Amino acid sequence: MHLLHVLLFFLNSSQFWQKELMKWVDVLHDKSRSKLVSLCQAEAEIHKQLSVQRAVFQHVILHAATNPFLILRVRRSNLVADTLRQLSTSHHDEFKKPLKVIFEGEEGVDEGGVRKEFFEILVRDLFNAGYGMFVYNDETRNFWFNANSIDSEHDFWLVGTILGLAIYNGIILDLHLPKVVYKKMMGLNPCLGDLKDLRPDVIKGLLHLLEFTGNVFDTFCLYFQITYDYFGEMRTYDLLPNGRDIPVTNENRQRYVELYVKYLLVDSIAKQFSAFSRAFHEVCGGHALKLFYYEELELLISGLPHYDFDALERVTVYDGGYSKESKVIRWFWELVRKMSLEEKKALLFFTTGNDRAPIGGLGSLPFVIIRNGDDTDRLPTSHTCFNVLMIPEYQTKSKLEDRLKLAISNSIGTIKLQIKSLSFEVKELTAAFGFNEIKGYHCCCTCCM
Repeated sequence: MHLLHVLLFFLNSSQFWQKELMKWVDVLHDKSRSKLVSLCQAEAEIHKQLSVQRAVFQHVILHAATNPFLILRVRRSNLVADTLRQLSTSHHDEFKKPLKVIFEGEEGVDEGGVRKEFFEILVRDLFNAGYGMFVYNDETRNFWFNANSIDSEHDFWLVGTILGLAIYNGIILDLHLPKVVYKKMMGLNPCLGDLKDLRPDVIKGLLHLLEFTGNVFDTFCLYFQITYDYFGEMRTYDLLPNGRDIPVTNENRQRYVELYVKYLLVDSIAKQFSAFSRAFHEVCGGHALKLFYYEELELLISGLPHYDFDALERVTVYDGGYSKESKVIRWFWELVRKMSLEEKKALLFFTTGNDRAPIGGLGSLPFVIIRNGDDTDRLPTSHTCFNVLMIPEYQTKSKLEDRLKLAISNSIGTIKLQIKSLSFEVKELTAAFGFNEIKGYHCCCTCCM
């Protein structure tokens, strides 16, 4: 890291990345994700260090009041608007600074947990279907830009900024977007195959159209015009000038498919995506990002879908009286190894707030299991902001299994209720469900709900 920092000062930026860097990593032939991610993280750290040094220099030498951090003061009840207002008035150079988040009315120092919770809540709110910016496909379980969104481009600018800030600050987001989003973010043109994880029903119909051996027009009666629903009103869009008068035939059906795909993936969401992508690149569109394939950009934002729990077991830290030899700990890992893939994903979400592994795999996840008292009927709890699982010292393996599964299923049920979308205030929730009011630092963990 120090060598990278020194070279950045003494070499022209373009020369550094195009020549010196290639001497160390043969990126074109060795697509090691860990190396590429390390480079991206190194670039982010360099920019953050430079921002801090610049702020200190301006304060000491120029006596200018410059904060070395990007500070966001937000209210839980107005999180999206507060975040948008503050980021909109900040110069994009400010985004290169380390992020600190303060929830108004709550004590506590942001050492990473508050920041992680901020991203979790904000992403959940922005991608809530009721907010109207994105639509959710139940079949693919992916979000997509709402072509009919009445939200301003500023709101989509905020989403792009948040994704960039998450990368810059090492936060993995529980976010499910089709791969074509990342492809477009890297400047690549979408194609028919990109509809597979967005609109599988549409790609099936278009492939059938292309492969049909009979008379296309007589069978399908299509024209170069499509119809779409706009808040209950059926509207039309011409794929070509006067497309309503141009029939789709065996000879021009390939052109029809290309234009249809272009409409769905480009034209219909042009304003939304342009604001989103521009903001993302304002934050982290550095030289290192250009070395990535679009599939790797997805991993950088949303983490790995692979689950090596043996690696997680090797790096887990124990506290409060537990060690790796404790019978509860041995039972716990035996139960984990017997879990199905979906159960393991649910466990990961229960303990970390995300059902994907960070870049580098589960072996790079800081995970802690703490003893939470003697044998009891209480359920295991978790601090998702800090990846901490708290387990009482149950006397039997069967009791541990029962309590753990119930805790996980309860947390999933709570998430499915989407209590946040009901716009309850925190105090209203505590009163309605009989929970104790949380004092001081607030956490979205299961133990604090």
